[in-house]
Amino acid sequence: MSTFHGTAAFHTLGCKLNFAETSTIARQLTDAGYDKVSFDDKADVYVINTCSVTENADRECKLHVKRAMKANPEGLVVIVGCYAQLKPEEISQINGVDLVLGAKEKFNILSYLDDLEKRENEGIVHSCEIEETDFFIGSYSVGDRTRAFLKVQDGCDYKCTYCTIPLARGISRSDTIENVIKNAREIAERDIKEIVLTGVNIGDYGKGEFGNKRHEHTFLDLISELDQVEGIERIRISSIEPNLLKDESIDLVSKSKSFVPHFHIPLQSGCDDLLKKMKRRYLTKLYNDRVNKIREVMPDAAIGVDVIVGFPGETEEKFMETYNFLNELPITYLHVFTYSERENTEAADMDGVVPIPERKKRNKMLRILSEKKKMAFYQTQLGKTLPVLWEHENKDGKMYGFTENYVRVQKDFDPAFVNQIEFLNLEKILSDGTVSVQSSFESFLAKA
Repeated sequence: MSTFHGTAAFHTLGCKLNFAETSTIARQLTDAGYDKVSFDDKADVYVINTCSVTENADRECKLHVKRAMKANPEGLVVIVGCYAQLKPEEISQINGVDLVLGAKEKFNILSYLDDLEKRENEGIVHSCEIEETDFFIGSYSVGDRTRAFLKVQDGCDYKCTYCTIPLARGISRSDTIENVIKNAREIAERDIKEIVLTGVNIGDYGKGEFGNKRHEHTFLDLISELDQVEGIERIRISSIEPNLLKDESIDLVSKSKSFVPHFHIPLQSGCDDLLKKMKRRYLTKLYNDRVNKIREVMPDAAIGVDVIVGFPGETEEKFMETYNFLNELPITYLHVFTYSERENTEAADMDGVVPIPERKKRNKMLRILSEKKKMAFYQTQLGKTLPVLWEHENKDGKMYGFTENYVRVQKDFDPAFVNQIEFLNLEKILSDGTVSVQSSFESFLAKA
């Protein structure tokens, strides 16, 4: 264990899974005697958890290294995360970087901090071959009082032609159900009201639970067990592949005491030809079936969709297939990604490259569609009384929260309501896209 005791600061780029893992690394350092400080404060160690999905991974990494160096030129800078696994040597050349840790090494950060000194030339790299990353480290984040990200699965065995995640995170593997439940109970003891389940491919849960591919448990087993944990008001499923979202899981959520009516289901393209080129494991018919099943048992559920524009071979006609498919689908919002080439992926060498300006134009079209979909969904919720979980943010005298089905609402800031659930009547859509609320009879009863 490191004998260096001082201050440590952390910054996370990318997904909810990264936030969960940063929290685990931070707990390791604080347990060893480090005091956690803000990333813009003077710290002895700065840990930057990187992402490879964002288009500007290199630029973002450099930007936050500069931030650290501005706060303390003598501070030690450690880079971890997906980008660190994929491009360790490149990162080690960034001015100010002292240590780069790969997927296997990042959870042993304390052992690498022993005798680490500020380096004037390139940083030290400790990065395994990704095939060696075949173990699971449980993680959860508790930085936010209202919500925790709970990691249940890591890695991916899928071979989507645009994706580097298997290269950055390794094979699909899962936490044990016992450990997931233990972590969920620890979160509940901290008076955190909502858990968000995270992973790379959480619908694949169970694989690798015993260090091999044997499936003793499934995603359905996992959510069934979690639904019994006392003290957690809400559990949200972050993202799940359509081919792994089974009827039984949808039915469980619809009857659950803790799981909320909110699904996020990656689509990537509404054109079957492109789904095949992407090597996705479903076609639009199956996707349509999943959305309709959710709507059948949970008419007011929020349904989010990931979609990629500008994939090689996406002609105007094929893009419009996607646009029209999404336009007709009863979904709530879109997360739109502009395709960008990634080294060591099949798609990087495919014909039919879409010009960058066209990719941007298509992205804008779908973002406008997303906003229309979201506002139409919000409109259907007006007049209903729904439970709202209020967050700690105080912005211009306002506080914000989400209903179970992911409608963002606001009211005048009142610290007494932070991290509290309040039943409120959804009143009207405001100019900033949030919804105003008013006290309801249920709210009155709760206070009585």
